[in-house]
Amino acid sequence: MLSQNIAPPLAKALADRGYETLTPVQLAVIEPQTAGRDLMVSARTGSGKTVAYGLAMADSLLAVDGSLAPAAAPSALVIAPTRELAMQVQRELQWLYAGAEVVSCVGGMDPRAERRALERGCQIVVGTPGRLRDHLERGQLHLGELACVILDEADEMLDLGFREELEEILDATPKDRRTLLFSATLPKPIVALASTYQKNALRLVIGGGETAHSDIDYRAVRIAPSEIELATVNVLRYFESGAAIVFCSTREAVRKLHANLVERGFNVVALSGELTQNERTHALQALRDRRARVCVATDVAARGIDIPDLDLVIHADLPTNRETLQHRSGRTGRAGRKGICVILVPHPKRRRLDVLLKGAGITATWQSPPTAEEIKAQDEARMIAEVAPAAEAPEEDMALATALMATRTPEDIAAAYVRLARTRMPSPEDLSDAEPEYRPYQERTYTDRPQGDRPQGDRFQADRGPRRDLAPEAPRPGFEDAGWFRIDLGRNKNAEARWLLPMICRRGHVTKNDIGAIRVFERETRFQIKAEALERFELAASKGEGDGGRITRLDADAAPPPRDRNVSSARHRVSHEGTVAPEFRTTDAVAPPRERRPYEGKKPFDPRKGGAGADWTPPLEGEAPPARERRPYEGKKPPGKPFQKGPKKPFRPKG
Repeated sequence: MLSQNIAPPLAKALADRGYETLTPVQLAVIEPQTAGRDLMVSARTGSGKTVAYGLAMADSLLAVDGSLAPAAAPSALVIAPTRELAMQVQRELQWLYAGAEVVSCVGGMDPRAERRALERGCQIVVGTPGRLRDHLERGQLHLGELACVILDEADEMLDLGFREELEEILDATPKDRRTLLFSATLPKPIVALASTYQKNALRLVIGGGETAHSDIDYRAVRIAPSEIELATVNVLRYFESGAAIVFCSTREAVRKLHANLVERGFNVVALSGELTQNERTHALQALRDRRARVCVATDVAARGIDIPDLDLVIHADLPTNRETLQHRSGRTGRAGRKGICVILVPHPKRRRLDVLLKGAGITATWQSPPTAEEIKAQDEARMIAEVAPAAEAPEEDMALATALMATRTPEDIAAAYVRLARTRMPSPEDLSDAEPEYRPYQERTYTDRPQGDRPQGDRFQADRGPRRDLAPEAPRPGFEDAGWFRIDLGRNKNAEARWLLPMICRRGHVTKNDIGAIRVFERETRFQIKAEALERFELAASKGEGDGGRITRLDADAAPPPRDRNVSSARHRVSHEGTVAPEFRTTDAVAPPRERRPYEGKKPFDPRKGGAGADWTPPLEGEAPPARERRPYEGKKPPGKPFQKGPKKPFRPKG
């Protein structure tokens, strides 16, 4: 039963659309205390905010008898951050206000057609900030009769840098207008903007005490850094949803992943800011018409996009903040429907995702990526479930089935059905074990060294007992036959093993388990690769230098020696015999003892001889050194001839 506070024309439109009840945010904006007031509404993604502010602006658009005013200057203005959201809002308001003229003004569309539509007159204008300001400055958009302004996803508009456009548009509207602000979150910049352009605004926080996205099942999938694309394929195959969105962080990542999915046989479209508005509209329409089942997109599709039966959202790249995580995930689990959100997590970024999930108040289930065996089991279960009873088949299908039964056995028909079903499915990928090998802490082993072998100048005294030093580092198990590589990044470029490790994994298409020791030197870094991954790593690493370093393979004799844990920071210790300590010898030859000469006193400095005297001899015992000769003061050197400026030459033009 719909609320009695809804105008009859809007109630009829909702009933025709199949609405039986309203969502909490829709009920909140039509309460009697909200009539005529400015509103600042915060509600989670997918709660029905578009219909909510469509109901809230009814007082500004409908007369007392429920009729619409004639199309002239617009009475309501809706500002959205993206073109896709603005087009979607236009479609929603078009069926809600049957018979009203709703004009869209968005970038990428024909501005001349928009100008002609504005000249013919309308009741509602929906647009993006940049195109609206363009029409306003050209005198094509008249806001003098405006009664209501709606800012949809205002936090996203500020993040995209539309503050200047918003302020210019709002300054051109009448002072007595209503201003309705709708957003999933209300950060401080939004509150500051609202305090400037709203009067006595009523703040509504809908669903603040509910669990964030309670209709979404979050899965965090641990993967290797080099297997993001392969894991995406397996996740899409495992869940087989009616529609899915895969989010990437950059346009280049969208192009690459889209090409790989097309190559594997998926019906996929791409959506990013580099596409024209016509291409983006066709991509979304293909997803709605089921001509495509997967959309690879940047964050341009993270706000307000509503796709029917969108059951799966995949984060191929981690979101930058918790707001982006919430808005991306909010594309599924909308209007009471259940959805699945899968976050692909390379193991070096697990801690970063933990922080994002904790900040967003989301609990995710950690798991490994679906294997080929699990996907095949899911396919078998789906094929069995999709076989409908024969009573539901049309007559011509039953006739064909009878003919097949007369010529083939049931086993042949079932095998043909399975074969045809599997040919339409992309093959799953084989993934490596992405979980890093757990190595518990091991106690260091010590070796006692005889008392007489302690180097000269050791800070330990004799009464402290024999010195204990660490034993040399043993090779890591499995890396006895490993190969060594070098990369042109060293301490001169602040290279560290903790950020070199994921970069090496990404460049060479290997996992952490395939990488052994990492030695960082002044101008280069050398590292080990397991024997079975040598050819694969060398082939992948030779394709480019995207991370700023060139990777080359080292010969066996050029590999760095095993690290000796006896080495201390005192790199030039001297033994008690005056020889170089054994761990720092470069040859087997022993240096001769250094000759100790008696102290002969400090040589006097003679500035007239350019340093110490050449014929200087040490004084005898008990004899004082000769006194330094003092030269008489000769006075200050007279200054040179001062510079005298000559007379200025008269100007004489050439020619």
